[in-house]
Amino acid sequence: MIIDEKVFHIIEDGGAARRFLIIGTVGTALSLAGLIIDSRQFFQSYLTAYSFWLTISLGSLFFVMLHHLTNATWSVIVRRIAENAMITLVFAAIFFIPVIIGFGSLYEWSHSDIVAGDELLRGKSPYLNFGFFIARSLFYFGVWFILSFLLLKYSSRQDFYSSPELTKKMRITSAVGMLLFAITITFASFDWLMSLDPHWYSTIFGVYIFGGGFLSALAFISLYAINFKRDVLKTQLGPNHFHDLGKLLFAFAIFWAYIAFSQYFLIWYGNIPEETIWYHHRWHGGWKAISLILVFGSFIVPFLVLISKGAKKNLGVMKAMVIMLLIVHWIDIFWVIAPNFKQDGILVSWIDAATMMGTGGFYLWFINRRLGHFPIIPLGDPRLDASIKMGNN
Repeated sequence: MIIDEKVFHIIEDGGAARRFLIIGTVGTALSLAGLIIDSRQFFQSYLTAYSFWLTISLGSLFFVMLHHLTNATWSVIVRRIAENAMITLVFAAIFFIPVIIGFGSLYEWSHSDIVAGDELLRGKSPYLNFGFFIARSLFYFGVWFILSFLLLKYSSRQDFYSSPELTKKMRITSAVGMLLFAITITFASFDWLMSLDPHWYSTIFGVYIFGGGFLSALAFISLYAINFKRDVLKTQLGPNHFHDLGKLLFAFAIFWAYIAFSQYFLIWYGNIPEETIWYHHRWHGGWKAISLILVFGSFIVPFLVLISKGAKKNLGVMKAMVIMLLIVHWIDIFWVIAPNFKQDGILVSWIDAATMMGTGGFYLWFINRRLGHFPIIPLGDPRLDASIKMGNN
């Protein structure tokens, strides 16, 4: 990478954006082939890929709002990374279109004949119906669009006008946004993922999806920060910044495990067949191995590694951890979605890889392009110098 050190604009990214664009284009072409060959598998794979990247963006939005609400100083230096991941939410509704097209293939409750013969689905039909589903989805996208747009708008203005008023606006937006975020991510999780099995429910499912999404967002932010430390922010990013990121990763690995276990334990203890069947599908037919990968990959390994202060400050160890967490997050989303359609055994299709390439390539291309449009650190933030000093002391 080549950077203008006066304004911290990336002038040349070493061809990264171009490579991501190529990957996205090839992945999209393969995905279209998958749509023609096996449309049902395509929509399942696409929902997995879409949910993976969307949860990272939502986790990044939460990170930015949390930063403003807590008036944090250490995180100023990495805030722009989260903002660039967050702003992809302005396109979330566009990339949701294939999910709408595949509505009938994904959601059992979308078929009137099935609903008519199922008393439970008839009872849920005032909520689970196409019109209300679309209306709720538009509300979620509208909230995320407004929050991400306003926060980035005020942040980019701050680069030129270092005004306390802009800091206040970002804090107020985050205060209102945090409540709206909690509501929208919870119900979006219910609508798009939990209703894949309309007979099953969990009141903390939305918290489970949030926990995994925020953990993966922290991993994503950390990965970019590590790359910047080794390339364009060698003196600005210090060991204490990675120590703080590592502490958050450690904390939310525990939080994710707590929510995951709470959901499982309450259902196991209740032992109600219509509740336990969801876990039954994820413990048989080969899914047991995937369930154990989640336990070790999202909790036990990060816990044992990141409990060490030295590991948090070691860029090699941190990079290995965050890459592992991102991979395990995809497995987690796959584990939530796929058993609803593949209860007899695990089947990972080439279309899964194609949709990840297509969505991920364009997602990363967009982020890398934006990194060249704005300073990669918030130059106008009055706490920037303190953040740099704090990270290097």
